[in-house]
Amino acid sequence: MAQYASSPNFNYGYPSPGPQSPTGQNVMDHVFFVSNSEWKIIREEQQFDFVVIGTGFCALAFIERTLKNNPFARILVLERGPFFLPEHFQDLPGPYKKTLGGLSETYPWTLSTKTTQGKYVKWQHGMVPFFGGRSTLWSGWCPRPTEEELTNWPKPVVEVLKDYFLDAEELMNVIPADKIKSTSNEKPIFASLQKELQKLLIEKGLEVSNFTRIIPAPLAVKTAKENDVDFSKFSTPNRILELIEKQERLHAAGKGSKLKVVTNCTVSKILQQEKTATALETTRGVLALGAAKLILAMGTLPPTTLLQNSFPHLTKAGTRFTSHFVSSIVARVPRKDYGFAAKLANLELGAFYVAGVAPQLGHEGQFHIQLTALSDKNPKENAEAALRNMPDVVASATEEQLLTSKDHVVFVCAVLGEIDFRNPKNTFLKNADTDSTVNSTLNIELNKNDGLVWDAMDQMTFDVVENVLSPKGATKVEYWDYQTGSWQKEHPKTESFRVPGLVHEASTLWIGEGDGVVNLDYRPQEVPNVYVTGGALWPTGASWNPTLAMVALSQHLADNLSK
Repeated sequence: MAQYASSPNFNYGYPSPGPQSPTGQNVMDHVFFVSNSEWKIIREEQQFDFVVIGTGFCALAFIERTLKNNPFARILVLERGPFFLPEHFQDLPGPYKKTLGGLSETYPWTLSTKTTQGKYVKWQHGMVPFFGGRSTLWSGWCPRPTEEELTNWPKPVVEVLKDYFLDAEELMNVIPADKIKSTSNEKPIFASLQKELQKLLIEKGLEVSNFTRIIPAPLAVKTAKENDVDFSKFSTPNRILELIEKQERLHAAGKGSKLKVVTNCTVSKILQQEKTATALETTRGVLALGAAKLILAMGTLPPTTLLQNSFPHLTKAGTRFTSHFVSSIVARVPRKDYGFAAKLANLELGAFYVAGVAPQLGHEGQFHIQLTALSDKNPKENAEAALRNMPDVVASATEEQLLTSKDHVVFVCAVLGEIDFRNPKNTFLKNADTDSTVNSTLNIELNKNDGLVWDAMDQMTFDVVENVLSPKGATKVEYWDYQTGSWQKEHPKTESFRVPGLVHEASTLWIGEGDGVVNLDYRPQEVPNVYVTGGALWPTGASWNPTLAMVALSQHLADNLSK
């Protein structure tokens, strides 16, 4: 990792000035990542047990577990992007919130014209092409799906999830919102509001049609020591850097192997002979795999494109696509209507996971409400603390909504529903683009079942707000009208709160007992040394947030290959 600026013969400006234009990436490469000279040695001389593509949740879960099982495991990690954020943007000063979306999200596919012409759904959220992936910009919600919510999943996979959920929760510091400790008596952020609304939801929720369960939101956070921060969101960059340092120390003591991470290295194709992966074509040259096992931990759609270009026999890859459509409904209720109003502090938050099903479809038509409640008496004063502690910044009250609601409890409902996994029109298929990293077309066309789910979840959301969360019923509820930018008594128009962008893409490389693209051992059909992780494995999208299950299966894969 040595560079000119710190070499024995050239240092401290002697005998000539050192480099004058180092970049942040230069510094990170020098301290943590693989340098150009080291990359040359890796390609020409070194052998590895595992080559991992990606640095997000699945990569961390696989790497951490593998090194826990065997500190001598030789692991090389390839990350397509540079270093961007050191941790989740919510844990950084307020201005970093502007990094959400825009250029931090990329779309390595072509969207079909039919998709853009959909009535409600018009596009799919992209990926984050930097070290750490989406972990630096995600919501942090990590529910355990129930066995009913895993309908149409292979039973062996369901059993694995049950066995590994606790380990996955421990890795990501998953804490129920009602267990998050407040750090200041002046700002008990998760306190009375959380506990009292939770009681209401538990006591009255079952009276609502299509309701199945309610739990305090399971959030991947770490209890913090800062005076105005009740938690910090989990992300992978810091954890991977810690593993790099740990393995450096173990290697120096003769007790382990170094963990090597290469950034700015996009894999465009897996070279193979007789369906066995032999090398990787990358933007930094060809990398021979030798005896290494290849772990695809690069999201959902990019590994699908990679396998379609590399293994033509996988004809079912991309013929299934699922995701979650979203409604964003914001309501408010006068604070004085609650018997516990006097208990509420200056700023309080609550977070709840409320699940339901479309009655015509049962658990083949799942949805859930990511329900955030806010009681903010001084929005301007509390802005920084609220941002840092928000359960779901992607679905949070705006400054305008809070400034006009100082005497209210505001409810932000991000409602997610599952797309019909049996719809043959939803596909992610190879096209004729000459760039093999983006030569796939995504087509999404909602069907009748999707309409049933979306209608049911919108109706249940209004029912929960009006009949459960409002002590005096529907007449005291106001809704935010996105079209006029004001509060109103009437339900907003459907087209104003149904979000055009899908989230949590899945199922393009679904796992199955002989009928899937991927076998139960995580290998694509007939491919002996490539393994798939993440949402691409999902047989169905269901509606629950996928990260916890992704991490659990990645840990299981690590145990299979390293124990």
